[in-house]
Amino acid sequence: MIYKVRVIADIQEDVARDIAIRSSANLEDLHNIIINTFGFDGTEMASFYKADDEWNQGEEIPLYDISEESSDISKTMKDFSLSDLFEHQEDKLIYVYDFFSMWTFLVELIEITNYDNEQDLPKVLYSLGNLPTEAPEKQFESDKLEDGFDMYDDDNDDDDFLQSYEDDINLN
Repeated sequence: MIYKVRVIADIQEDVARDIAIRSSANLEDLHNIIINTFGFDGTEMASFYKADDEWNQGEEIPLYDISEESSDISKTMKDFSLSDLFEHQEDKLIYVYDFFSMWTFLVELIEITNYDNEQDLPKVLYSLGNLPTEAPEKQFESDKLEDGFDMYDDDNDDDDFLQSYEDDINLN
């Protein structure tokens, strides 16, 4: 069986790749074709995350065992075949490459099929757009306080309040 997988960069621009890969391939194989097709050097950490239908992030599957305890047995990408995770069309994963830049990709099984020339696989079937030179800044849910205050919003009026407060304090 062959899986056709769509990998979409989680950025404003339309950047996507459709990949054909054997269902028996493991997640490390998928990781390798993703980094190659998007032009990464492959020297950074990466993880896949199981995802539900709304793209909510679930269990992490890292490239390498990063458990701190020697007794912890952590499964890595090479321990999961694609058929372990993709059972139905539209099954989803989230892929994160380089935890400092946080390149994030949405990975979805778009078709299960047969392919006559399996020696060609994995293979990029379709390519749309190119990644920008730098990953966009990510905003995480924990970056917003309960009242909706965005701690990274440069347009916040609270900055003026803080400046006037600092001006009122004499630290000398």
